[in-house]
Amino acid sequence: MISSITTFFTKKSVTKTTPTQTVSTSTGMQRRNHPEKAIFSKAFRWRLPEGASEPRTVEIVGSFNRWQKVEMKRDNVLNAWATIVHQIPGNRTHHYMLLLDGQPALDGNCDGLATPQGFEEQEFQLTTEKGPRVLMLFSQTK
Repeated sequence: MISSITTFFTKKSVTKTTPTQTVSTSTGMQRRNHPEKAIFSKAFRWRLPEGASEPRTVEIVGSFNRWQKVEMKRDNVLNAWATIVHQIPGNRTHHYMLLLDGQPALDGNCDGLATPQGFEEQEFQLTTEKGPRVLMLFSQTK
């Protein structure tokens, strides 16, 4: 009985690991196969505030697409401007900006406001009473 108690207290902990898979490339080199990164698509919609004049262009730019302008199309059924952005990296916070005729505008559907970081964000920043800001999008995936 004493030997079983001694064995119980002297057992080393066992760590479970998953096997590492390797993939051969065309050059004959091998690399680790990482699980697929979480990505998602997001529908952006913007409605013209009552009494405001209709903009000629509505665009969306952000860290999720390296600050490249994406044109939003007028949807008469929804009475809104809309677009879908695909391949957005998940599990992080993105900064973005809504542009009306090339000028930054507030998006009432954003997840919050952030202080601009870096040249791209400063280029598209929105001036608020608390200082320059960009819009936030929380991209959480399962």
